[in-house]
Amino acid sequence: MIIGNYFCIFAPMKARNHAFDLLCGLCIVRMVMLHVVGMCHLRGEYHFGKLMSWTFFFLAFFFFKAGYFNKTVSGPSWFFVKDKARRLLVPYLSWGLIGNLVYFGFLFGWPRLFASTVQQVRWDHLWEFSHFYGNPPVWFLFTFFMMYLGVHLWRRFVHRETCLWVLLPGLSYLLYKQGNPLWLSLNNVPLAIFFFELGHWWHGVQQQVPRWWFFALSVLLVVLFVYGNRHWHGEFDISRNNWIQRPWGCMLNSVCAVCGLSGVLLSLPLRRVPLLCFVGEHSMVFFVMHYPLIYLYRMGLCVCHVSIIGQWLHAGAMLVLIFLLCSLSVRGIERIPWLSGRYKKVER
Repeated sequence: MIIGNYFCIFAPMKARNHAFDLLCGLCIVRMVMLHVVGMCHLRGEYHFGKLMSWTFFFLAFFFFKAGYFNKTVSGPSWFFVKDKARRLLVPYLSWGLIGNLVYFGFLFGWPRLFASTVQQVRWDHLWEFSHFYGNPPVWFLFTFFMMYLGVHLWRRFVHRETCLWVLLPGLSYLLYKQGNPLWLSLNNVPLAIFFFELGHWWHGVQQQVPRWWFFALSVLLVVLFVYGNRHWHGEFDISRNNWIQRPWGCMLNSVCAVCGLSGVLLSLPLRRVPLLCFVGEHSMVFFVMHYPLIYLYRMGLCVCHVSIIGQWLHAGAMLVLIFLLCSLSVRGIERIPWLSGRYKKVER
């Protein structure tokens, strides 16, 4: 009986994968916190910087998760591209325009108050970056679309079992060293494809080895990440394809982290963590909605001549309001396909 209870951690997984819901929920919390604290000009705080340096890889979990659960990216190219465009590019443009309305609404509504900001607006921003004024994080949806397109073409011309995808981070790093010459932030797409393929490969490892071996390997990878991030630290900013410190340490630590953490949680009888899993299950809403809310808060207080610079109280208030308003909006937004990307699958 005791032995049976001990090995229950290796019982079959439930239909809903709470491991990735939890990880994606943590990623969203980390991302919103980073943007809020950055808006308050508090990112230079020592302890906050340490937290970010140990979680820099979190956004990669979304690409990794897509590859882990993906069954196929084959089929007629037209139908595949059309389906992904509806699910990713339509919300990308919709929320980008919503961000523009908020941002430029304040700039043109109070031109004297935001005169210095108006002078910083650049037209080349339209083609150099996939960001939008007022909602820059939506670059992720564009990169996600290009990642799927890249994987679709990759599988069309390269045998699925080849390991050439392990070289893709080197391509992104090479583009970084060349000043990121590609328009629309396409320099980060090879890195996104790498994590997608890594997730697919990790799923295959999980299916091929005994569960207790998978758990032991995952624990070892977590230990390697803790050691490696201390002694061979490196980071990447996927949004702009910026690499900091050791590029090889960055990739080694990222692979150990995303595989190790997901593997440990996948091997355990993980219960649903109500708030974090809710955020992870509805991550799209929190992702696309939080930055316009940040601008509404910040620029609205500017109109009232209240500064949030250096104010942790305002950072905390923003976090509470953002998660509250996004949570209340989940049901309504997910019913609108052009905002949520929840279209029916395209028939072939």
